[in-house]
Amino acid sequence: MTPVNWAGRALADVLDRAAATRTGTGDRFPLYADPDTGRWTTTGRGAWTGGFWAGLLWLRARHTGDAGDRAAAAACTARLADWVEADTATRGLILWYGTALAGGDPGARELRTRAAKAALAALDPELGLVPWGSAFGGPRLLARVDGVPGMVALLAAAGPEGARAAASHLHRHLDLCLGAGGRTVPAWEFDAETGWRACDEPPAGWSRGSAWLLLAVADALHRPEVARSAPDRLEAAAQRLADAWTRPCTPFVPLADEARPTGPLDTSAAAIAAVALLKLARVPGCPAAAQYAYRAAAVLERLVGEHLTRGMLLDGCYDAGKGIAVRHELVWGDFFLALGLAALTGLVEIGDV
Repeated sequence: MTPVNWAGRALADVLDRAAATRTGTGDRFPLYADPDTGRWTTTGRGAWTGGFWAGLLWLRARHTGDAGDRAAAAACTARLADWVEADTATRGLILWYGTALAGGDPGARELRTRAAKAALAALDPELGLVPWGSAFGGPRLLARVDGVPGMVALLAAAGPEGARAAASHLHRHLDLCLGAGGRTVPAWEFDAETGWRACDEPPAGWSRGSAWLLLAVADALHRPEVARSAPDRLEAAAQRLADAWTRPCTPFVPLADEARPTGPLDTSAAAIAAVALLKLARVPGCPAAAQYAYRAAAVLERLVGEHLTRGMLLDGCYDAGKGIAVRHELVWGDFFLALGLAALTGLVEIGDV
């Protein structure tokens, strides 16, 4: 089969699963599902993953063209409004991905505008970033790689000042988190007396660490108003991070934690990285565009061929260290798989999301 055929069939399966999930969860937000029963653990407000559920529903609405699907996506997006003023850098994940696929929906557009202004107001000028925040407990003054993707695009939506803030937010995280050979240190804590220190959690071998950072860099390279501050640095960072996912003998699906060689895999990290590579392949003038596009398609084909069952992307790992949902369907894994497949089939222009 051609890529469009296998990707199109898989995309339909994932989006049919989303419709069944919507029926089963109602107004609650799916988080992760048991691999045997398919039953979802849900949250009332969506936590940091709510935008991915809204994004999946918008993808389904695009796929079907059905007014009911569009109404369901719009209603889900509206339920994300409480996160606009929440003290968390994951507003990027929630409010960018929850609105980016909404097209001309006025409610989503207004929500994104409000969120962009709120994110810009949250920038700490001394630290040069939007702090991780206190919404989920723990220290507030953290820099975490999962607080960068989505946030770059969301800040950039706030106009010229927002673009400068997006560049500052990204570059400060690159200063801290991008280590030698593309290896990431996922989280840092700031102390007024001693400065920044690396955190033990998430660990340096965390699968989603480099995937999130690669996605954020790809986001920036698609926004000239953000990238123009240091294009050479961003291109070099993209190459270093992408190399960790494309070098020979690199597994298509990584371990959830490199320190656990017999531990669980994480298909969600592979799906995130595949989308990031597809984005890089669409950056004008990217010298490794063909390599990145080929690798992304190969990763997505592996996920579909070996880990997709009845529209459920299994073998995702929520938290290996705590043993939480270590071989499950994860809502963000489904979203990024669907987004990658939608890009392969032409349903979306990946650089716009």
